[in-house]
Amino acid sequence: MPRLLRDYVIVSTAAVVVFFVNLGGPRLWDRDEPRNAGCAREMLIAGDWVTPVFNAELRTHKPVLLYWFMMTAYSVGGANEFTARFWSAALAVGTVLITYHLGRRLFHARVGVWAGVALASALMFDVAARAATPDSVLIFFSALALLVYVLATHQTPAEDGAAHDAIPAPLSWRAAVLMYGLMGVAMLAKGPVGLVLPTAVVGMYLLIVTLPPKEAPWWLQMVRPFAPLHFLRTCWRMRPITALAASLAVALPWYVWVHVRTDGAWTEGFFFTHNLSRATAPMEGHDGSVLFYPLAVMVGFFPWSVFTVPLLIDLTARLRRGDPCRHGYVFAACWVGVYLGLFSLVQTKLPSYVTPMYPALALLVGSFIYHWTRGAALVSHVWPRASFAVFGAVGLTTLVAIPLAARQFAPGEEFLGVLGLVPLAAAVACFLLIQRGNHLAAAQVFAVSAVVLMAAAFGYGAARADRHQQSHQLLEAIAARSEHPHIGAFGCLEPSWVFYSGHPVRELELEQLTDQERGFFSRGSDVFVITTRERLEELQAALPDTVRVLAEAPYFMRNQQLVLLGHANALADERMQNPLR
Repeated sequence: MPRLLRDYVIVSTAAVVVFFVNLGGPRLWDRDEPRNAGCAREMLIAGDWVTPVFNAELRTHKPVLLYWFMMTAYSVGGANEFTARFWSAALAVGTVLITYHLGRRLFHARVGVWAGVALASALMFDVAARAATPDSVLIFFSALALLVYVLATHQTPAEDGAAHDAIPAPLSWRAAVLMYGLMGVAMLAKGPVGLVLPTAVVGMYLLIVTLPPKEAPWWLQMVRPFAPLHFLRTCWRMRPITALAASLAVALPWYVWVHVRTDGAWTEGFFFTHNLSRATAPMEGHDGSVLFYPLAVMVGFFPWSVFTVPLLIDLTARLRRGDPCRHGYVFAACWVGVYLGLFSLVQTKLPSYVTPMYPALALLVGSFIYHWTRGAALVSHVWPRASFAVFGAVGLTTLVAIPLAARQFAPGEEFLGVLGLVPLAAAVACFLLIQRGNHLAAAQVFAVSAVVLMAAAFGYGAARADRHQQSHQLLEAIAARSEHPHIGAFGCLEPSWVFYSGHPVRELELEQLTDQERGFFSRGSDVFVITTRERLEELQAALPDTVRVLAEAPYFMRNQQLVLLGHANALADERMQNPLR
């Protein structure tokens, strides 16, 4: 089998196993998944491919690209969990292959394989790949744009890596149009970050590698890339006019169209509320210190983050020695640094914001593993052993922590703690193989265990946890009593209720429920309200006499009980006319 085909089989198999196993099994998780999936469905039903709408209201959270992908999947397979998540998983497989090609061009084909497998089995990237959110779409087109840059400006390396250290070639006009056009597509996925951050990665990289060498103190070396003349020359080298023309030619038509269609409401909500406001102040309690993202990455890139310390030691040593692959290391480091640095300045912080840099982390990990398995790592033999020890310790912790957590939030699922046996057993096997001097086999065992762990956690563990999402029982009770219900919510509202009921759910105030003549319950027998047992106590005395509790269900991950209210005559029909999952 040709090497390229063999490499493709390895990395794509790892990705498909982790991303697609039982992809449509668990219900959509509140809150982002049902919002996105429901928006695409409402747009498809309305035949409107321009204006995002969810719960019969304008949705300004994200641009339209994810909804377009979902709508195509719905058109083929109907609106369900699998089709809502399909394109996230498919594009994540594409990102894994992109990462392989980046490793192949910047380092070595073996580095590309290790990087692809590492990315496919990294925790937070797997979350993006298996979720009906725009993260996977953004990551794919951002990474593809950077791959275009690398392929257009870097020579194919020789086997010994001797060609790596050449200055990147100037970006041709055609390559620039393609690269910035792809960034324009990324802008349709998540806004300006689709253009600004990949451009900043390329810019930072060029500022460093095109700077003439000069002896200077370390503090001066830090600021030399930003010398005014060098900075301006680098900006011009990146073809800024082409960047604006190509990216806006792709993205601007829809932005203008939705602005006109909504009289500016979408533009104001997206750019001012969901971009400017998030950047200048924490929203929805998502804040954190300067350590937020380093710690988030340590968790999000697990299990491969256990190699962080030896990777950094090895990377530092290679850069100081002028490694032939120096430019590859600098490119990956700039990719990581731009995302960590800029999002650390943003006041609203979420772990998912920095997932577009995970391919760069995978490249650095892949390079370290490649050198270590060949006995060429510039690091003490103690550090890889320490990394495997950490992996085993996480497995041991999992054996204890999951049963304790399940006892409180998901009774009956305590046995899922056995997932901890995977890293624990792998760590023991890796230690034994290292003792025999077989580093390659140890790395292979680690990689296989990472794929198995993530596939089991998401493909099976998530499905078991989903059994405890029981709000669908209330929706089934509504469907059994009315084909055209009016649904309200008081004191609680989850987007999944909108998606799975197939009807808008109106958020109600107290007076709308207690007003006997003009209130919500005055509309007739097809009226239902979902609330909690605690909130019911506040309004029970003021409800109309005909209103009763029709059904109850636990509120997932909360120590509360959901109740369904409706008119007493709605109890007459117990037939399941439109059963829901």
